[in-house]
Amino acid sequence: MEEDANAQSNSTATPGTTTGSDSTPQANVGPDTSTSATPVPDDLDGVDDIDPDRSGDGPIQWRRDASTSRTIWLLWSLGVGTFFATISIIVFWRVYDLAGQTGGQSVIVALTAAIVVTTLVLILAGNTEQRVRALADSLPVPIPSGRSLERAIDAAIGTLIMAGVIGSLMLVGRYVSQNELLATGAGPFTGLAALFIPLALVALVLASFLRSIGALDREEQAIYLYDPEQAIDLHLIESVSTRQIGDTVVLTFEYAKPDGTYVAGPRRLAVPPVVATEIEGLIASSRTEPTA
Repeated sequence: MEEDANAQSNSTATPGTTTGSDSTPQANVGPDTSTSATPVPDDLDGVDDIDPDRSGDGPIQWRRDASTSRTIWLLWSLGVGTFFATISIIVFWRVYDLAGQTGGQSVIVALTAAIVVTTLVLILAGNTEQRVRALADSLPVPIPSGRSLERAIDAAIGTLIMAGVIGSLMLVGRYVSQNELLATGAGPFTGLAALFIPLALVALVLASFLRSIGALDREEQAIYLYDPEQAIDLHLIESVSTRQIGDTVVLTFEYAKPDGTYVAGPRRLAVPPVVATEIEGLIASSRTEPTA
């Protein structure tokens, strides 16, 4: 999920783009030639760096997801956390009401508090992954690893934050309603709490849009995207505009129409600021090159 590219088209950036036998995207160097670009390394060294290295002449590789972008992390964590928090609150109140019939409400509150405190300690104590693994070793349950564990921790953080926010609104609304402090009762507070659901959906959609993984080959002036694999020939882009959202830059491409032919390809792409600067420079230089 985190490694999805931010490109929605199933076509490459130029009609002449081909895919080699190793499934590595390739792009034409120019409208009148059909030279394959140098394949991007499969190991993608440095792809997880927050600031991609643009020194040297090799491809600039990047990955924009919750692991490398604070903006995407915030959107994803709070988006997922809102849904988990909503479900948790509903389940808690249901179980709490049922426990009231047997006088076990204090047990439910204590159990919930223990879970919250344990989660907070694991998150705030540092070395969260190692502590979670050590805790899980004593339990007969499988645990995720690597990026899956990171996302699980992020979801737990978002759940605690949003549970606190939504729970506070509901408690305030209940207090206002019981004491008749507002003529509308708890309506404004419960309405605001319910508003977090569509906002969470928007946050998840935006987080997905801002994700991308790929490489920029400056020598061949081509962008390679992964999942799905695509190649964008920068020679076929007339202009580019940028808009920064947090620590990510969204590029909007305007393709040329050689001989009136429509060029298929992603019109928007989210990349790190360093990559955006390089792409803008390459497109500007290609526009100023004298035509043969």
